[in-house]
Amino acid sequence: MHRLDRSRRSLAIALSALAGFVDASGFVANGGYFISFMSGNSTRMAVDLVTAPYRALVPAGLILGFVLGVALGTAVAARAGLWRKVAVLGMVCALLTLGALGHGTVVAQGALVLAMGALNATFQREGEGTLALTYVTGALVKAGQALGMAAQGQRVTGAGASLALWLGLVLGGIGGAAMGLHYPAAGLWLGAAWALAAMIAAIRITRQ
Repeated sequence: MHRLDRSRRSLAIALSALAGFVDASGFVANGGYFISFMSGNSTRMAVDLVTAPYRALVPAGLILGFVLGVALGTAVAARAGLWRKVAVLGMVCALLTLGALGHGTVVAQGALVLAMGALNATFQREGEGTLALTYVTGALVKAGQALGMAAQGQRVTGAGASLALWLGLVLGGIGGAAMGLHYPAAGLWLGAAWALAAMIAAIRITRQ
């Protein structure tokens, strides 16, 4: 994260906030299941298998959709070359728009989870994802490691950037929870508009 220039770092934080927004709104709408946080869904699936096996189909389906979204985003990024950020974010925008159009349906939920999986293909190098945008456990680990190094008098770099990524997701999640509770349909359209704005920013970045 800290190796990115300012414009790309700002884009990454904005996309992490988008992931938090969509995830929190989906969490509210789906009775405690996640759209982008697959560690949480994996735990929910494990618990459901013990307590109510039929319910495990929900997190299992979300996990499968997320993995397919990552695969789809990775394939699109590989074909787009230099314009991979624009291509991936264009696809994310289209999927979020489909989710908004089909609000409340299974198709909509599928589109949203595909979008969140694909989002992780935005920042890539040599075909491998270099920055996870929909989960920030790694960012918090890096921040903790930096604190431990600082306590030993070692030079620390990147802790602020990692915390900014986490904070972006949290703030986006607050907005998503509020919209999910009070204006769920409008929240999905806001998410699609958010992705469109990110795509336009990616066009400018690519042209630089």
